[in-house]
Amino acid sequence: MRLLVVEDEEDLVDALRVGLIRAGYAVDVAYDAPSAAEKLQVNTYDLVLLDLNLPGGDGFQLCRTARASGSGVRIIMVTARDRLDDRVRGLDEGADDYLVKPFAFPELLARVRALLRRETGGTSVLEVGALRIDTARMEVSLGGRSLALTPKEYGVLHYLMTKPGHVVSSEELLEHVWDEHADPFTNTVRVTVGNLRRKLQEEGLIETVISRGYRLREDV
Repeated sequence: MRLLVVEDEEDLVDALRVGLIRAGYAVDVAYDAPSAAEKLQVNTYDLVLLDLNLPGGDGFQLCRTARASGSGVRIIMVTARDRLDDRVRGLDEGADDYLVKPFAFPELLARVRALLRRETGGTSVLEVGALRIDTARMEVSLGGRSLALTPKEYGVLHYLMTKPGHVVSSEELLEHVWDEHADPFTNTVRVTVGNLRRKLQEEGLIETVISRGYRLREDV
């Protein structure tokens, strides 16, 4: 899943980016309101971590803009503003959650997972046939056999498992599993899918649909 961190404190941004990447997420960063608005317009994100006090604007307006776009992106406001009226306003403006600084990173991760679970029926465990992903523990298994995957292999498999039986294009995978620095003209998606197939050791589990993309079989 691809996240946008909107925050002007560079030390906090660096810590969040490292932690979120280790947790398997693709992460883009915006340090001010105008660049955040541009990224939200250009890219597709699954979730935004949004500070309220930003150079060039504020988080409330960004939240309204994101909601008006109809993208359905999940938003967690992460801010030092802890007054009750700020928390109420944040949720009324369209935020899905509100977290006050300072916070414990494991709690932030748990809130991110909780919001993203809405896309998978509220469960932290995805199962497609014999394939199983525990998103809370980042554990993957096939027929009871544990699989050691890289973050990108995990991201590709996780995304395909949210859409079993559906064709997912390379562009869609690139949009959700890689960050803004990924080169759309490279074969990185094809290479990652190839490595994932070898680790799965299951012929035809991930099918290539010529000129369209990839499909995870539902009868695995």
